[in-house]
Amino acid sequence: MLHGNVQPDYADVASALIRQLPKQQHAGTAVCVYHKGISVVDVWGGSKDSQGNAWEEDTTAPSFSTTKGVMSTLVHILVDQGKAAYDDPIAKHWPEFAARGKEQITIRHALCHEAGLYRIADMINRPAEMLDWEHMKRLIADAQPAHSPGETHGYHALTYGWLIGGLIEAITGKSLQAVLQEELVDPLQLDGMFIGMPHNELYRRAELTNGVSRPPKIREQWQEKLHDWVEMGLEKVGVELAEFRSALTPFSEEFDWNSEDTVQAVIPAANGQFTARSLARMYAMLAGGGQVDGVRVLSEERVREISEVQSRTRDKVLFIPMHWRMGYHRAFTLGVRAPEAFGHYGYGGSGGFCDPSRELAVALTLNSGAGTPTGDSRMPRIARAAIKAVDRLR
Repeated sequence: MLHGNVQPDYADVASALIRQLPKQQHAGTAVCVYHKGISVVDVWGGSKDSQGNAWEEDTTAPSFSTTKGVMSTLVHILVDQGKAAYDDPIAKHWPEFAARGKEQITIRHALCHEAGLYRIADMINRPAEMLDWEHMKRLIADAQPAHSPGETHGYHALTYGWLIGGLIEAITGKSLQAVLQEELVDPLQLDGMFIGMPHNELYRRAELTNGVSRPPKIREQWQEKLHDWVEMGLEKVGVELAEFRSALTPFSEEFDWNSEDTVQAVIPAANGQFTARSLARMYAMLAGGGQVDGVRVLSEERVREISEVQSRTRDKVLFIPMHWRMGYHRAFTLGVRAPEAFGHYGYGGSGGFCDPSRELAVALTLNSGAGTPTGDSRMPRIARAAIKAVDRLR
């Protein structure tokens, strides 16, 4: 059973959500859709924790890489305010970042995943290090790039948050959480957008149904040989599994994404706690040329600029063309065309995107699922239903 509101023309979005509502006892989800600056779908259902407590209107969900879209939007706001420029070297604002030959890495390189700083496995020994914000900023500032800036692009799966978050703090002289509050949450009146959740808000959060990352199992000898054979074959066609592992598997021991320490830590590429409503409203602002409900956050010129595809080649870590904009990838939409749509999806299935050509914004949050680093089929199915609904109205 779903709760909330759906305008009749968008009933298929709710139907799509019902079909994929998790069957697990403590799994739930929420979807919000904006069209032309108006909320046309705002629904939720299921359970948010192992006690079976109902998913509520204000429930936030851990949203993994969907957090990157929020971080990128903050950078664009600061650039629009004249506090930085995309082709500024990061070290201009963050002098410590110049270590190990990183003087030429620009803000644009970082936003487009072209900085070569995705190898978190080379930076930390234990996943618990990720809980220490200042420690991780120091590590990223001192890191050795895997390649020259702009030479290629590899998804900064975990490191993006400390790279972009450290830059934001260096530009503003404020904490990342203060910038998020002042530049997005307060102007857009977002109820449910946290990176590092305050203790007094923890009651709202959904728990992941499978929230523990574990180290890989030790392979048998025959499995190791098979793995090596497959890896060598993939390398011949340009797919390097070693790069994928270096960017995405720092788990030498168990790491609990549901623990209060993790939820309250600042891990800005991976532990945002969002409502679908807050994500959709942020993307509605982008879909509306930088404003929603008369509140302007970005200029129209800036939104046009950040909508431009920066690369169409295969990503070195994810192995597929992501069509990177500055901080967003193309919107995966499963069977419908949306070439101008962009946003960010996350591990576990969450996601948010906008399509300025349709004045459409869509967001999904949930607490179940696994899949790839950029989610599974659930967000693309919701996207398809929303796009078809809008196109029928044209």
